[in-house]
Amino acid sequence: MSDQGRHFEVSNEMRSMAEAGFEQTRKALESFLDGAQQTANSIEGRNEAVRDSVRDISSRAISFAQQNVTASLDYAEQLLRARDLSEVMQLNTEYVQGQMKALTEQASEIGQSRGRAALGTGKPQV
Repeated sequence: MSDQGRHFEVSNEMRSMAEAGFEQTRKALESFLDGAQQTANSIEGRNEAVRDSVRDISSRAISFAQQNVTASLDYAEQLLRARDLSEVMQLNTEYVQGQMKALTEQASEIGQSRGRAALGTGKPQV
């Protein structure tokens, strides 16, 4: 082989074009990675809001269950002390009305919490 085959020269114009292309590629890749990081951070923030909402809903559900069990136990205790059928009917009416009101309020609160979770806004501002 001759020296010409082994010696390879790149013109200054070609070198400049390659360097410019390389810089454009570097900037595009850095921009892509910055965008990916921002997206990951955004998703992380949304996940945190959803986790907070799920914790809020779970906490409310447990609290509501405790309230309902307490109301049922109180009702059962009152029934044990009832003196006659009319008092039993009175207690039953009061219990059913109270529970219907409580369940309606509880369902509304859970629904609002689920709505906030779906929107990713987390817990209500107090």
